[in-house]
Amino acid sequence: MNIRSIVRAAGTAIAFAVAVPASAHGAAETATPNFQHAIPNVPGKSLTAVVVDYPPGAASPAHRHASSAFIYAYVVSGEVESQVDDGPKRVYRAGESFFEEPGAVHRISRNASETKPAKLLAVFIADSNDQALTTPIK
Repeated sequence: MNIRSIVRAAGTAIAFAVAVPASAHGAAETATPNFQHAIPNVPGKSLTAVVVDYPPGAASPAHRHASSAFIYAYVVSGEVESQVDDGPKRVYRAGESFFEEPGAVHRISRNASETKPAKLLAVFIADSNDQALTTPIK
């Protein structure tokens, strides 16, 4: 097995770990892998993009991302309320974005509307060998 096969297998494992349906975490959002690739000029790092769909009123449980993961989040449609660590709660509208530092706790991530869906694109830059990019906080 060559290094490309190993990286591809690790990427598939990462995408699967991210794609676990939200219902497994007790919430109503869904996370769908969109893209995953090793970053060729940054050895040991991969970029993974995940689309998070929030039905009206849906929320994600509080969670932490892999300690190596830097996250860029872009609201594709609707409005998403977010709070990272002890920062302020804020509603982000379509076209707006925010980020999460490695190891941050995402305390609030929810659709700000009870009547309209919302969609978020989360882009992770993380160690290629990280198996779980998102872990619920109990």
